[in-house]
Amino acid sequence: MDQKYYIQSTDQIPSPSLIVYLELVKDNIKQAIEMVQGRTEKLRPHVKTHKTARIVELELAAGIYKHKCATLVEAQMLAEVGVTDVLIAYQMVGPNIQRFVDLMTQFPEVDFQLVVDHPIAIQALSKAIQGVNKSVKVMLDFNVGMNRTGITLADGAVDLYRQIQKADGLIPWGLHVYDGHIHHSSLTERRSACQYSLDQVEIFKQQIGEKHLPNLVMGGTPTFPIYAEISDVETSPGTFVFSDYNYSKKYPDLGFVPAALLLSRIISLPIEGHATLDLGHKAISADSKDPRGKILNLDGSKLSAQHEEHWSVKIRPSDNVLLGQSVFVCPAHICPTVALHQFYYIVDERGICIDRWEVSARHRN
Repeated sequence: MDQKYYIQSTDQIPSPSLIVYLELVKDNIKQAIEMVQGRTEKLRPHVKTHKTARIVELELAAGIYKHKCATLVEAQMLAEVGVTDVLIAYQMVGPNIQRFVDLMTQFPEVDFQLVVDHPIAIQALSKAIQGVNKSVKVMLDFNVGMNRTGITLADGAVDLYRQIQKADGLIPWGLHVYDGHIHHSSLTERRSACQYSLDQVEIFKQQIGEKHLPNLVMGGTPTFPIYAEISDVETSPGTFVFSDYNYSKKYPDLGFVPAALLLSRIISLPIEGHATLDLGHKAISADSKDPRGKILNLDGSKLSAQHEEHWSVKIRPSDNVLLGQSVFVCPAHICPTVALHQFYYIVDERGICIDRWEVSARHRN
């Protein structure tokens, strides 16, 4: 196993647990800042990956003052830690509209922004905001091909933006453009795909009759290096802070290093050539296609059947593994993996576990 993941002792760390290597996190934050040439005003990192106040504090200390989130709990965490510029990139509907208004009232010093992609959301938000005599910045969620949320040019993006402009209590605040459908390993191919998104934005600006939008937030971690080069675009990478097995393997050009591993242990040796880990899909994200993680310290092992609390591993008879032996796994998808854990165990550059941090925004309500 790579020396950067060395831990002097795991005796006091229960398993399965999420281990975060503090210096590697700091290195990833530094790398992100270098990619925007020190212009931290271009960075609006998404908290969905780490979901904890302590990581936000590291980013604030590095000069990153804008943040993005998906849930109201994440937004509240950001406000409580002192972030004053928060984009909630998730359309508010139902009771969440009043919950958002309550959050605005609770933290009047925070510049909250929202996204919308439907007239009903605009009307409901306008009504609720007027009820407390406030105003809020609203970005149009602009669909450039992912088709998860947002509205396309063809479906009336320009007309919907004009509705935001006319709505009482709403301040039109540009476009939010997420492109999670762009997965090309080649940076050249990603750049080409991003150009289509940028072209769509230019057409939007021409049709709306505005040379410059109040704000333009684009991309995630894979497309981060492309948008980092565009002067009037805010970037919103999320996974970068921890990275994971999938991203480090698929996007080596990014330069981010996996900074969070799962500590597991062998809890059974049922038959020759097989070991069972205490790492079921209640402790590691199950949304990825196999493998869901990469074992780092059992050479030649192959992950096999996984259950709620168990993961069967095929091993070589010559490996001489022991019951209770520590096994380190780099998760394929770190973001949902984090949400399965209540705490991180923090390891410093000496390989010493120095603290335990609560994943304070893992809950939704």
